[in-house]
Amino acid sequence: MRDLLRRGARAALGVVGAFLFFVLLFTVVNPVMTPYMIAESWRQGGVARDWVDLEDMAPEMARAVVAAEDANFCLHWGFDIRAIRAALDEGAGRGASTLSQQVVKNVFLWQGRSWPRKALEALMTPVVELVWTKRRIVEVYLNVAETGKGIFGVEAAAETYFGTSAAGLRPAQAALIAAVLPDPKGRNPARPSGFLRKRAAQIAEGAATIRADGRSACFED
Repeated sequence: MRDLLRRGARAALGVVGAFLFFVLLFTVVNPVMTPYMIAESWRQGGVARDWVDLEDMAPEMARAVVAAEDANFCLHWGFDIRAIRAALDEGAGRGASTLSQQVVKNVFLWQGRSWPRKALEALMTPVVELVWTKRRIVEVYLNVAETGKGIFGVEAAAETYFGTSAAGLRPAQAALIAAVLPDPKGRNPARPSGFLRKRAAQIAEGAATIRADGRSACFED
């Protein structure tokens, strides 16, 4: 039994060490593929993705995604307590994951709503927040988020849906890409429904708001 416990402890330490190594590595090295990208590539026979640095994207893209997914991103340390309380009050229909939590899930963990994954996410998110800058978190998110069937990142989304680059996105196009993030396989920014257009308009307004009130300062030059 003691031998088994020792082996378990060594295995746990090895996992923690590997995680810390990759967190440090990804401060300067861009993740090539994520577990979910690999799974989707196997399932679909390939995925579209092209890494692009944040400074080479239209600034409206980062603002739109933050406004859509985590408007208080610059104000918290990985968890939005107000959003969590609102989610608890409103029930399962409302999400409370921050961009930081989503980056941890996308880069280091697996998809789904299991409690083990959520527990690991809760433990790992403060580490990423401590080591990475807010700008780096946004940059990684914009490059690994699923933006369509077999499409990952905003560069591939811009090319696929609008025939342009992430740098060439107009504000309305950036808002449409941000609007598909909750359901990237079911929504198409190139052929938006009335609901998607309305949601994109709300996101564009939110992006202008966080720029005006300073809530985009932590990830902008």
